[in-house]
Amino acid sequence: MASYEFTVSVRTQYLPEQSDPERTNFVFTYSITIKNTGTVAAQLISRHWIITDANNHTEEVRGLGVVGHQPLLQPGEQFEYTSGTALATPQGSMVGEYFCVAEDGHQFEAKIPEFVLSLPRTLH
Repeated sequence: MASYEFTVSVRTQYLPEQSDPERTNFVFTYSITIKNTGTVAAQLISRHWIITDANNHTEEVRGLGVVGHQPLLQPGEQFEYTSGTALATPQGSMVGEYFCVAEDGHQFEAKIPEFVLSLPRTLH
C-alpha cells in the first residue's frame, strides 16, 4: 500500500554578526532536512510558516518551493536547505507545513515540527 510522508528535521543558529540587539533585530538561520519516508516519489510544491516572537507577534509566510527549488524526492531521498529569519526579540518559534504532490497525484502536507529560535545562553 502506498504511503505519503516527508519527515522534516531542523537545526537552528543565531547570527550575532548580522544581528543588532540595540535595534531589536535578532537574525537566525535554520537548516532543514526533508526526507521522503513514504513509499511514493513526491514533490514539495509550496510552504507555509507561522513565525512568532517572544512578544507573541505572529507573521505568516507562504510561497512556492523552498530557496527557489521544488524538489522531487524518491522514497529514501532527502533535500537540505538553509534559510533565515529576523525577529524583534531574542527568542521565538517557527512551525508550518509543506504542501506536496505525489507522482500518482495524491496531495498531502508534511508537517514542520515547531522549533525554537533563541540566543545561546552565555555564562559569566
